[in-house]
Amino acid sequence: MSGSTGSVEPGSLYVVATPIGHLSDIGGRAAEVLREVDLVAAEDTRTTRVLLEHLGAHPQTMSAHRHNEHAAARRIVEALGAGRSVALVSDAGTPAVSDPGARIVDDVRRAGHRVVPVPGPSAPLALVSASGLVEGPFHFEGFLPARAKARDARLAQLARMPHPFVLFEAPHRIAQTLAAIARASGAGSRIAIGRELTKRYEEIHVCDVADATAWLDADENRLRGEYVLVVSPAAAVDDGQGAAGGAAVDVAALLSELLAEIPLSRAVRLVGRVTSVPRRTLYAMALATAHRVGANAVDEGDAGERSAGKEPAADDAEDERG
Repeated sequence: MSGSTGSVEPGSLYVVATPIGHLSDIGGRAAEVLREVDLVAAEDTRTTRVLLEHLGAHPQTMSAHRHNEHAAARRIVEALGAGRSVALVSDAGTPAVSDPGARIVDDVRRAGHRVVPVPGPSAPLALVSASGLVEGPFHFEGFLPARAKARDARLAQLARMPHPFVLFEAPHRIAQTLAAIARASGAGSRIAIGRELTKRYEEIHVCDVADATAWLDADENRLRGEYVLVVSPAAAVDDGQGAAGGAAVDVAALLSELLAEIPLSRAVRLVGRVTSVPRRTLYAMALATAHRVGANAVDEGDAGERSAGKEPAADDAEDERG
């Protein structure tokens, strides 16, 4: 695209971000490209046609989805070779971000044609910005594996990361996923739940991960619509020394290692000495970790006080000696 004229260039592929729900969120540059290109390669031509009609755009369209990406890439490369301009779009958001498109872009580049990004609406960034849970780095995961065992294994890895992670989820899996996140993340973790972002029935709810399922169950309509999740795990907590003290302490990983060797109450005391995490939080995390991994690391005193509904008392004398 020429920055001075705004016209598309022959033989170029434009990767265009489209609205995630509200048609008015389409960018001016994206609208111009879609009006001027010769061909639009769309994940679903029926969905894209609604947007094109809204814009008064009338290009030729073709399907380019996950199941025909190889064939679509060949056809797009041929069109570009013939001097045509092509736009690549997904149903919502940015192509190749948890959507088809990466293979097409790679083939186009390998064929020597120009690829031009046209950025715009993003569901992950929309929720990150409205969640209040992300101040620095975050990890975009997209969709979790569909099978429960693989999903849980991946969540266990994500929960040990030192920063928040972002997920997509479908309505028919959201209940199971929220429950799995609660099991994997442990006490102290927070979650932002975005449903139907930018659409009429948009909802954004931020809570402890343990309370997410109750929020979902409170309204049967919440089993409809597409979801974005931002999970801020309690795995990595600042050790109170800031930059001078080096990296953050991976509390969940440290507890997990200690619980394999020593009783729970002692593990909590030791971790408390090297972090600024409140003892009550550490104790809850240790219980969740022990139950998750099946650790047999709870001594008799801990078990007795838990059964009475109390947290084991701190060994102040030992703490003072340490």
